[in-house]
Amino acid sequence: MAGVLIVALTFGIHLIRASNGSAPDFATAIISNSSQEKLVEIPSGANGIQIARILTAAGVVKSSSAFFGVAVADTRSTSIAPGTHRLTIGISSRQALAQLLDSKRMPNLLNIFEGEWNSEIFSDLKGRGFSQQEIDAALAKVTLPAGYKSLEGMLFPAQYNFAKESTLPQIFQAMVDRFVTESKAAKLNLGLKGLRPQDLLIIASIIQAEGDTKDFPKISRVIRNRLAISMPLQLDSTVHYVKKTRGQVFLSTQATLTDSKYNTYKHYGLPPGPIGNPGRAAIDGAMAPAVGDWLFFITVAPGDTRFTKSNEEFLQWKSLYEKNLRAGAFEVKK
Repeated sequence: MAGVLIVALTFGIHLIRASNGSAPDFATAIISNSSQEKLVEIPSGANGIQIARILTAAGVVKSSSAFFGVAVADTRSTSIAPGTHRLTIGISSRQALAQLLDSKRMPNLLNIFEGEWNSEIFSDLKGRGFSQQEIDAALAKVTLPAGYKSLEGMLFPAQYNFAKESTLPQIFQAMVDRFVTESKAAKLNLGLKGLRPQDLLIIASIIQAEGDTKDFPKISRVIRNRLAISMPLQLDSTVHYVKKTRGQVFLSTQATLTDSKYNTYKHYGLPPGPIGNPGRAAIDGAMAPAVGDWLFFITVAPGDTRFTKSNEEFLQWKSLYEKNLRAGAFEVKK
């Protein structure tokens, strides 16, 4: 589907030059709140010459040759995203390139963050003017790849810039298609050692929610080790998912009694589905667990996650975690 996923654009190797050797360009403009702006659409697959002509026709730059010359000399120009850009009229080619590369000037930009729940993504879309009815209708049209049961976990975290003519079903499908591409590259779709693709996606979503990137392979191993001995996973992230308690570190005893199949304190094995949308690093972690005999892990302080096979050592670290929690070590600094 054209115009949804951000892709690099090609500027090619041919440089347009004015007949006199220098291309006419606007002087560097002083941009203020009163400066005139215009929404300019960059089509998916547009090359450098086409972009330069679009900007000239819109009055953003003075000549296509001037902008093309600036863009060819700057490797960042290959990162210009297709879609709608809010640009200032009558600026220099260098200013135009800078604005094209500024994500804040892309009104249709949609960022899906690693670990986001589908419910959070839907809330973002509602904030952009889509109704729940429109979202539900679009979801019914999404095609899931074989071997997966639900859309949770399949809206791949990335930066998307959808064109003005894009429909909501196309937007969702672009996210799923990106997931398919990433999962095939990681061989997630093939399964691994008795684990189905859906199982591995669930594990990846838990890994994403439970720790830092550097610890993903170790967390993956802890999950494998607990499953192997029929030990309950007892992971806070699965309860946070059910209760929609984003950002909370502490999980109360009462919360562990939550009546849900996703509650890994009450139910053995993996939860019935993913608990968020994992990124590629978490998927890789699910596919390649570290070697170790760990059964427990705990983050005693930000950036300090410890792994052990010993329940006694784990309880000692838990006391340290609780001490640090009371001291405010986990509070977000503003």
